Amino acid sequence: MPKVFLNMERQGVKDIENAIRKLKKKVENGGVLKALHDKQQYERPGVKRNKKRAAAIMRTRRENAKFELPKKMY
Repeated sequence: MPKVFLNMERQGVKDIENAIRKLKKKVENGGVLKALHDKQQYERPGVKRNKKRAAAIMRTRRENAKFELPKKMY
């Protein structure tokens, strides 16, 4: 679980806002929200596989599109 520590001597509004901003960034980078979203609703293993396969296909198509020549426009 991501943690952010505050300095007890200087607790101004600006310090708390900065701490909240840091915590949000750590939660986003840590994948906590994605894990929570995945656990909210059960997804059958076959559906997971199909989504994973579709994502892989789209990823390879994007990679291959970088190396293709543009279509002729005439």
